[in-house]
Amino acid sequence: MDQGGPISSETRINERIRVPEVRLVGPNGEQVGIVRIEDALRLAQEADLDLVEVAPQARPPVAKLMDFGKFKYESAQKARESRRNQQLTVIKEQKLRPKIDQHDYETKKGHVSRFLAAGNKVKVTIMFRGREQSRPELGFRLLQKLADDVAELGFIEASAKQDGRNMIMVLAPHKNAKAKSKTAKEAENAES
Repeated sequence: MDQGGPISSETRINERIRVPEVRLVGPNGEQVGIVRIEDALRLAQEADLDLVEVAPQARPPVAKLMDFGKFKYESAQKARESRRNQQLTVIKEQKLRPKIDQHDYETKKGHVSRFLAAGNKVKVTIMFRGREQSRPELGFRLLQKLADDVAELGFIEASAKQDGRNMIMVLAPHKNAKAKSKTAKEAENAES
């Protein structure tokens, strides 16, 4: 008969461990062996430590003598550190038309360059209207030109493809673009 798993995902400590015997690990990681729960609790009390169940799914469950408050603090620190190291990818969007004026193109190119320099991906969309839909090569050439103009900051992650009335291309920054831009800014600040 299957009893199912533990109802709570909370780590069980001291009297909350309700099994007849546990595989005990000492405070320095040494194997004590399989002992009765009463003996394990007595050893924990004598050492002024907590008995913490570290592997409840094992047979018998594995319990370790440790300071539970310190253990919780260190695991919270590890979780915070791993969140800090995560990279959040942001996709910015820039919309163009096939018959864009040169000045407008330069402005849009400046926006794309700024996004890539900041380490963000850029989704470039060309919107076709009316008869423009029969000339998708105009949009394709415009996207290629834009990709060539910002080649030093990023690369084409997803090449241009037609999506209904729009043509979409995704540009991604080079791996070390953010680091380069930071060092360039630091160098400028040092000079002034």
